[in-house]
Amino acid sequence: MQNTFLIKTRNIRRELIGISCLLLSLSLANFVYAQSDKPLTLVVPFPPGGSTDITARTIQTKLSERIGRPVVVENRPGAASQIATQFVARANPDGNTLLVSFDNHAINPIVKKLPYDTFKDFTGVALLVRFPLVIAANPSVPGSNLSSFLEAARKSPNFSYASTGVGSLNHLAMEDLKRRSGVDVLHVPYGGGGPAIAAVVGNIASLTLLSYAAVKGQIAADKMKPLAVTGLKRLPDLPNTPTVAESGFPGFEAYSWIGVFAPAGTPSNTVSKLTADFQAVLNDAEIKTKLTQGGFEVLAGDGPSAERYTKQEFDRWSQFVKTTKLKLED
Repeated sequence: MQNTFLIKTRNIRRELIGISCLLLSLSLANFVYAQSDKPLTLVVPFPPGGSTDITARTIQTKLSERIGRPVVVENRPGAASQIATQFVARANPDGNTLLVSFDNHAINPIVKKLPYDTFKDFTGVALLVRFPLVIAANPSVPGSNLSSFLEAARKSPNFSYASTGVGSLNHLAMEDLKRRSGVDVLHVPYGGGGPAIAAVVGNIASLTLLSYAAVKGQIAADKMKPLAVTGLKRLPDLPNTPTVAESGFPGFEAYSWIGVFAPAGTPSNTVSKLTADFQAVLNDAEIKTKLTQGGFEVLAGDGPSAERYTKQEFDRWSQFVKTTKLKLED
């Protein structure tokens, strides 16, 4: 009798354990499904209209199709990209929130103390593109190219340039050009490419340095005119616009770049999958054509290449700031 009772009790216990395991498995399956069904959020540190935003939105649809879930582009402008970067640094490292970084990512550590560590709080996912900047001016600004503009600016130093923020590449590149030319042009920092373009079109600032993708519409509408390109070669769409090097400054080059970073601690297999997804989309013929036509050079690099490029740019511009004793203040 007692043995029968014990046997029944054990059987009931086994059944309860089995049911519990089944429920746990179902819960875990639902959790995994919910995780994979979450949108992938690409956090852009600038307002709509700039190069980073254009790049993110160019790949958005194809990336969504590839991963089988929504891809959201979320603009979080402010503090020369620090607001968005800090937000991603503190995000859950599950691969669902990524930073679409700009050149500020490498330069901000030079500018000031940050609420995050650029090199420790992030894991590289992909190096998307790089691109030269177009020095584009309001049509009322004198000169048809950089050389003639600088000649006019020497005689009347009342011109200004709009950047995407203190310590951005377009800020440092213009300061390098000012140093080489001996011409002073007032720096006016804005919160992104869109506001900088609006300032030049509205004749609040004389010129700006941005990607061709960001200014091509304004150039086509004759609301801005190109003076020079900061790359080593002329752009196919602007064959009559010389490079800065051709304009009397041999060896001058400055390329902006865009990469993708995840919060540190994101599982390596998740990062590897994301890297493969971004590379596949960037190598898609349609996407590659769109980006190339916008003046972007498609790199489609992996996570380690994004981290190496960040360090390389940090080393270059920190040396420039140190050598020139450039004051980087908001």
